[in-house]
Amino acid sequence: MSGFLKHLNLIDPFKPADGPPPTTSVAFVRWALRGTGPVLFLAFVLASLGGALEATTAYILGRVVDSAAQGTVAGYMDANAALLIAAVLFFILVRPVFQGLSALTTGYIVGPNLNPLVLSRLHRWTMGQSVDFFDSDFAGRIAQKQMQTASALTQAVNEVIHVVAFAAAAAVGSMVLLMAIDWRMAGIFALWFAAYVGVLRYFLPRVRVRSKARAGARAGVTGQVVDTITNIKTVKLFAHADHEDRAALDQMRRFRDIGLAFGATSAAFRTVLMLVGGLLPLGLVGAALYFWSLGQASPGDIVAAGAVSLRLSQMTGWFSFALMGIYSSIGEVEDGVKTLTRRERLEDVPDARTLEVCGGEIALDQVSFAYGRDVGGVSDITLTIKPGEKLGIVGASGAGKSTLVSLLLRLYEAESGAIRIDGQDLRGVTQESLRRQIGMVTQETAMFNRSARDNILYGCPDADEAALIHAAAQAEAHEFVSALRDSEGREGYDAHLGERGVKLSGGQRQRIALARAILKDAPILVLDEATSALDSEVEAAIQTALERVMEGKTVLAIAHRLSTIAKMDRIIVMDQGRIVEQGSHDDLLAARGLYARYWDRQSGGFIGADEDAGQPEAAE
Repeated sequence: MSGFLKHLNLIDPFKPADGPPPTTSVAFVRWALRGTGPVLFLAFVLASLGGALEATTAYILGRVVDSAAQGTVAGYMDANAALLIAAVLFFILVRPVFQGLSALTTGYIVGPNLNPLVLSRLHRWTMGQSVDFFDSDFAGRIAQKQMQTASALTQAVNEVIHVVAFAAAAAVGSMVLLMAIDWRMAGIFALWFAAYVGVLRYFLPRVRVRSKARAGARAGVTGQVVDTITNIKTVKLFAHADHEDRAALDQMRRFRDIGLAFGATSAAFRTVLMLVGGLLPLGLVGAALYFWSLGQASPGDIVAAGAVSLRLSQMTGWFSFALMGIYSSIGEVEDGVKTLTRRERLEDVPDARTLEVCGGEIALDQVSFAYGRDVGGVSDITLTIKPGEKLGIVGASGAGKSTLVSLLLRLYEAESGAIRIDGQDLRGVTQESLRRQIGMVTQETAMFNRSARDNILYGCPDADEAALIHAAAQAEAHEFVSALRDSEGREGYDAHLGERGVKLSGGQRQRIALARAILKDAPILVLDEATSALDSEVEAAIQTALERVMEGKTVLAIAHRLSTIAKMDRIIVMDQGRIVEQGSHDDLLAARGLYARYWDRQSGGFIGADEDAGQPEAAE
C-alpha cells in the first residue's frame, strides 16, 4: 500500500515559483498555486461526485420504501432482488469508494504538499528582500506571516474542495431529485436557497474583514513576544520585565478585543444559520405530506424529501462554517500578502554575470549613498585599493565606515557613482557571486543555533574535518570548542551554540566567526572590528594568525582600536561620510591631523564619540 501511495505524490511540494508574487489577492493565489491545477481539478471532481451521491442516497431510500409500501410481505425479497442488491452495492461499494478517493486526494495528495509548496515559495521570496525589509520589522512577525499565509491558503483550498464542491454538487443533485418528485417542492427549495445565500452575503464579508484584523493582531503579539525573548538578557540586566510585560499585554489586549469582535460576528452568524437551516425540512417534508394527502406523492417521496432535507439542513451549518473558515483564511492570506509581497530588494540585472576575481582590486568612483536622507552615509568617495593591499579604515561613529563596506557587499545600492572589483561593475554581477568572493568578520558576530561544526563550516560547507579543525586552530577556537557541551549532551564540534550563539562569550563568538572566514578563504577580506571582543592575550595570538590569513588578499579593516591597524599598508580616515586623510600610520602621525589626534587621545584605547563624530549612521 505504501509503495502505491508513493506514486500519488502528484504535486512537487518544493517547486520554485514563476516570478515574484503579485500584490493583489487573486493574482497571489494563482502565483502560489501555479502548477497544481490538474490535481486540484481532479480533487474537485471527486468531491463533486461524492456530493452528488448524497441525492442518490435519498433517491434509493425512497425507491426501497415505495417497493415495500406497494408490495406484499410474501415474495417481497424475490420480487425486488435487483433493487435491493443495487442498494447494497451502492452503500457498501460505490459510495465508500468515491468518498475514499475524495478523502485520499485532499488528505494525502493535496493537503500535505500544498502547504510546503506555498511556504517554500514565500520563504525564497522573503530571503531575497533587502536588509532594510528585515531591519524594519520583527523577525518573529515575518516568520509568523509566512506560516500564517501558507497555512491559511492550504486550508482555504482544502475547504473549497472538500466542502464547497461537495455541497454544491449535493445541492444540484437535490434540486434534480425534488424536481422529479414535484416541481413545486423544487421551488420551495429554490426560495430557501435564495434566503440562505442572502445570509451568507451579509455575514461572510464581515467575517473576512475581522479575520484579517485578527491575523494582523496575532502577528503583532508574536513579534512582540519574540522580540522580548530574543533580547531577554537585556531585559533582565535593565530590570525591565514589567515594561516588557506591559508591552506584551498591550498587544494581547488588542488581539483579544479584535477576537471578541470576530467571536460576536461568528455567534450571530451561527444563530441565524440554525434558524434558516431548520426551515428547510419543515418546508419540504410538510409539502411532501401535503402532496401525499392529495395523492400526488408516494410514501417513498416523503422519505426521499425528508432524507434530502435533513441532510441539506445539516450541511447548511457544516457548509456555512466551512465558508466562514474560507473567508477567515482569505483574510489571513490578504494580511500576509500585504507584508510579504513588498518589493524592498536589490535585484540582479537580467544578464548579470558571475564575478571573477583574479587580483582583488577595488575601485570606488565618486560613490554616494545617504539611505534616502539628505545627510548621513557616504558622499563622493573615490578610492582605489590595489590587489593584495591592506587598507585600514578609521573614523568616529557615524563617519561612514560600515556604509562603505555595506555598499561593497551590495547590501545597499550606491545612489550615485560606481564600485568595481577587477574592473567589473558590481551592478552587473550577481550578488551571490560577489559575496562568495568576500570573507567578513564583524563586531556583531552572527551565530546560528546549530552545532559549532555547522557554524564554522558555513564559510565552506564542503570542507573536510581536517580543514575545519585547522581553521579553528588558526582562530584560537579549537581548544574551547573541544570543551563545549550542550544541554542535550552533545560535545565538542557537535555541541549547539544556542540562539545567536548566546552560550558563548563575545570573544568565543568572534573566534568562531574568524574560523568561518579563514575556512572561506575568499580573495577579499573585510574585518569590521574583528578582534574587539577579545582580550589582549588572545588578540595577540589571533593577530599573528590574521597576518597569515591576510597574506595575498585584499583587506579592508575597520577599527576603533588603532593599534590593530597600525601595520596596514595604508589607512584612510573618514569624517562625516568623506575621506579626509589617507596614508601610512607614520605618515598620518607626521601630518598631525585627525588621525594623530585620535592616536594621541587613545593611548591604546578606542576612538571616542566626541565633537569630531559625524552624523549617526544607520548601518553602524
